[in-house]
Amino acid sequence: MRTTKPKLTQQDIRRYNWYIWRTVIAGFVFVALMIALTIFDVFGQLPSFRDLENPKSNQASEVISSDKKVLGTYYIQNRSNVTYAELSPNVINALVATEDKRFYDHSGIDFGRSFTIFLHLLIGQKEGGSTITQQLALNLFSERAANPFKRFIQKMQEWVTAVKLERHYTKQEILTMYLNTVDFGAYNTYGIKSAARTYFNTTPDKLTPDQAALLIGMVNGPGIYSPIRHPDNALRRRNLVLNRMQEQHALSAGQVEEFKQKPLGLDFHPNNHFDGPAPYFRSVLKKELQKLFKEQNINRPDGTPYDLDRDGLKIYTTIDATMQQYAEEAQQEYMRNLQVQFNDHWRGQNLARNIHNYKFLIQQGMLKSDRYKQLKAQGMDDEDIKTNFNTKTTLNLFTWHGDIDTLMKPIDSIVYCKMLLRNALMSMDPTTGYVKAWVGGTNFEHFKYDQVKNGTRQVGSTAKPFTYAVAIDNGYSPCMKINNVPDTIRGYGAPWSPRSSPSETLPGFITLRQALAHSQNWVTAHVMSEVKPEPVVELIKKMGITSAVPPYPSICLGTFDASVFEMTAAYSVFANHGLWTEPTYILRIEDKNGNVLYTHTPKVVQAMNPQTAYVMTYMLKGVIQDGTGSRLQWKYKLNNPIGGKTGTTQNNSDGWFIGITPQLVTGLWTGCEDRDIAFQSTRLGEGANSALPIFALYMKKVYANAALGIKKNVDFDAPKNGVSIVMDCQQYNQEQQGTDEVDKKLGF
Repeated sequence: MRTTKPKLTQQDIRRYNWYIWRTVIAGFVFVALMIALTIFDVFGQLPSFRDLENPKSNQASEVISSDKKVLGTYYIQNRSNVTYAELSPNVINALVATEDKRFYDHSGIDFGRSFTIFLHLLIGQKEGGSTITQQLALNLFSERAANPFKRFIQKMQEWVTAVKLERHYTKQEILTMYLNTVDFGAYNTYGIKSAARTYFNTTPDKLTPDQAALLIGMVNGPGIYSPIRHPDNALRRRNLVLNRMQEQHALSAGQVEEFKQKPLGLDFHPNNHFDGPAPYFRSVLKKELQKLFKEQNINRPDGTPYDLDRDGLKIYTTIDATMQQYAEEAQQEYMRNLQVQFNDHWRGQNLARNIHNYKFLIQQGMLKSDRYKQLKAQGMDDEDIKTNFNTKTTLNLFTWHGDIDTLMKPIDSIVYCKMLLRNALMSMDPTTGYVKAWVGGTNFEHFKYDQVKNGTRQVGSTAKPFTYAVAIDNGYSPCMKINNVPDTIRGYGAPWSPRSSPSETLPGFITLRQALAHSQNWVTAHVMSEVKPEPVVELIKKMGITSAVPPYPSICLGTFDASVFEMTAAYSVFANHGLWTEPTYILRIEDKNGNVLYTHTPKVVQAMNPQTAYVMTYMLKGVIQDGTGSRLQWKYKLNNPIGGKTGTTQNNSDGWFIGITPQLVTGLWTGCEDRDIAFQSTRLGEGANSALPIFALYMKKVYANAALGIKKNVDFDAPKNGVSIVMDCQQYNQEQQGTDEVDKKLGF
């Protein structure tokens, strides 16, 4: 028997309507109450206006070259900010179409979407009603809560913060802030600038519609939509974003179909701390900055120390990105060939028999290795570690043709690394002291020790100009002749007499210019016996050498240690009218808002008489024109005004070349990690072969680029007051002949 439901009366309908309205009103009152409680910080403190002006996002600090290129960043999160003007319209269109199509019409909260949020929260699903402004609030000021009730409270806070953001910032500023805070997944990539560089090796202003669609498609799922790990997902998501851009009339149907046919087109450049140019420089710079902040008491407004990895500082440097590139290319081009020479030189030889302290060097290399330290930290004893080092395993090794994975005993990898040549280069403007290029080693990923500033090696014959400079300052002429025979100097402990290779010794009387040009030890020692060591040491110190230089005659041949940094700066004195200008690589430091925190003013010292400096440039040009550096002319065709000095230390452990021009001074060193490992042949190990060619390749690149302003045919300026020292040897000989005749008549 069918029963019929009683019909609702008008009274029943009114009663149900009242229940519904009462529920709705209660809901509104509840939400209003919750918002009011949120505003008054009952559920936790909301961001203040100051917080909104200075959002707490970890932002990478940028190292910027003199030609306005980012050399690299220091970061915990790889985040670099951009301005709205630096964003492609494609990025903006993709973002608004995908994430918040009514973005320009609401004031932070899109109520048309927001009513769906509560249902999602109640059933534990991820909500989809947040506007771009609300997402920004979450990105900047909180972590997404997992608990539904806590997430509800957090949503109230986001609403209030979103309204504040809309009141204090323009729509353009909000879009920019949002794009600067988004996580793009791989390698701690945060913000659209880092994402554009990482995935497409470009900048945000150059992103095409399909590239912008791919990146914006990652916003809600950088893991699942990763074009590296899940390319199919990324492709589908990109095409979805393109469809939404069409719906918002940002693209035509034809354009969308065209872009959909394109592959992902990645140019993936994962960022890490040693990627990019000048990694050795950036590593040294970071330590210098931390030291500088402490010494100069440079702190945040609240008094806490700045954090280079989080505070988004901008460090403006003197490094020229183009010249840095040329220096690195020159090193790679020549060192690849020099290593082949070195390997051929040692091939088939018994290393243990022919290398002094071989076993000790390998043992020390093992003890200093990361592998040894890790095994020791795991509690392994020395016997087990020794067994580990003698057991083959897969190792990643550096080669000049790229890294390789190979099966090798770890102890053999120590030998391999010990037999690799290292090289360092620094190039600077002698007038301003600005460092233009800094190559601290051959590969930062594998060999992190900086050899420009941190490493010191014996300087060899590059020290000879210091002794000659003291002689010139005492009135000696470059044309003065001295008999090139052994000379013994006494009075400084044991008698000292340097050796000279018979094949390289110029016989008879030679001029000082010839002696320096051909790096003659005996004449140099004679000059030292005349001028004495103490004035030479005094000059060396004035020229910026901070390493220990004992006042002994042997320093004229470079028996002391110094860094490439110090020696390059010292030679700049010759090119800069006798002025030593402190090598400068930091111009200024700004905070993320553009406030200047520090500006560097270099020290300047009158280290040498301008006349002496000028005469020394004439002496050093002789090295290139007719001396140990002559291959610059006959092989590399650099016939313009260049001075320089080669240097080779005992047993060919170190090869040096320092070249000077009126606008650029460049120092180079080449050698192995350990001094006992070197070329056995001076022909191969001398600075003219191991260091000078890199200078030549570098300068040829620099001269070829007129935009750098390094002019090829500019000569060194003579002092304003003229030169009293005679540099014309014909005139000097005539004057000497006249003096001799007068002396003869006077009976001397």
